[in-house]
Amino acid sequence: MRDVWIRGAAMTRFGKHVDRSARDMVEEAVAGALRDAGVEAPDVQVVYVGNAAAGLISGQESIRGQVALRRTGLLGVPIVNVENADASSSTALHLGWQAVASGMHDRVLVLGYEKLDHVDVARSFRAANATMDLTELADVFGPGAGHERSVLMDLYGARSAVDGAERFGRELLAEVSVKNHYNASLNPNAHRQQALTADQVLASRVVAGPLTRLMCAPFSDGAACLVLSADRDRRAAADAVGIAASVLRSGHGDDESGPFGVIAAIREAYELAGAGPEDLDVVELHDATAAGELLIYERLGLCPDGTAEELVRERATWLGGRLPVNPSGGLIARGHPMGATGAAQVVELVWQLRGRCGARQVPSARVALAHNIGGWVGTDVASVCIHVLSK
Repeated sequence: MRDVWIRGAAMTRFGKHVDRSARDMVEEAVAGALRDAGVEAPDVQVVYVGNAAAGLISGQESIRGQVALRRTGLLGVPIVNVENADASSSTALHLGWQAVASGMHDRVLVLGYEKLDHVDVARSFRAANATMDLTELADVFGPGAGHERSVLMDLYGARSAVDGAERFGRELLAEVSVKNHYNASLNPNAHRQQALTADQVLASRVVAGPLTRLMCAPFSDGAACLVLSADRDRRAAADAVGIAASVLRSGHGDDESGPFGVIAAIREAYELAGAGPEDLDVVELHDATAAGELLIYERLGLCPDGTAEELVRERATWLGGRLPVNPSGGLIARGHPMGATGAAQVVELVWQLRGRCGARQVPSARVALAHNIGGWVGTDVASVCIHVLSK
């Protein structure tokens, strides 16, 4: 297996971009990543495009990547369309990594994009709910569920109790949200750029169980792009960021005899990277909700089981703490444009390892981890992707 380097990284601002098309956002992210990599479109040999919801939102069910990239100069090379719910672009990154690591290609472009904003908000709800088994959705929530709201949040609320997150308490959940909104206030690419107090988070509308609106990721629009290469680019050696591990797994569905998909994936990622949680300097994880972030601390081995609360109370995961988590603002505040989320996490970590994040910079970061999940089936996530980056 060859080393794989991330030569270029770029993204749009996330948010509700009523006046921007998906193609417009894609073109901005692609141009930025190519420019950052110091290459041009004809240098790219294959493109992997992650998108989850265009079929439901715009009706573009097929050839999404070819349509979105039509004016970028990239048509003519193989374009592979990847749908894996919220993990679509991290899955695309895994495939791109495989292509370079195996020696099949020397330069690959990975794109994630999503346009979730629509005048008919029911389409956005259906897109979110479609990351579940729709038969199960109907069985649990009744026929026609999800046309007026996202019942996915009901699932998160219910699973929080099953997974033991009720031990956290609303005040602790609010602190996680406060952290991520503060980080996003320092991020010009974030959807929500206002720092909040715990009282403001707790006073926002209840969504499900202990979760309020400001403890949950918003629907966002946006695009993120990465250029992978087999060569390190010695012109910019200080910016060289390598992929030390790339792991994709599915969850266990209804079989609860084995570990959660996230636990199996992180064990494999640490083994491939030759590193452990003690080696990490910065983490971007999939905080669809504040409760999810706390549970993931333990599943990634960032702390022993049952001690996630201590990381928050000690402010260990804040900027300036011993292991900053979600310096971008995370899904809760940077935003969550489903198909673009996984790639955006890695863009943030590339910038962190290059020392380009300004006020939210983690000092001297050299090893970073991205954790992205997609969908839900039975009692586990449908898919999970882990990437470990190193400088």
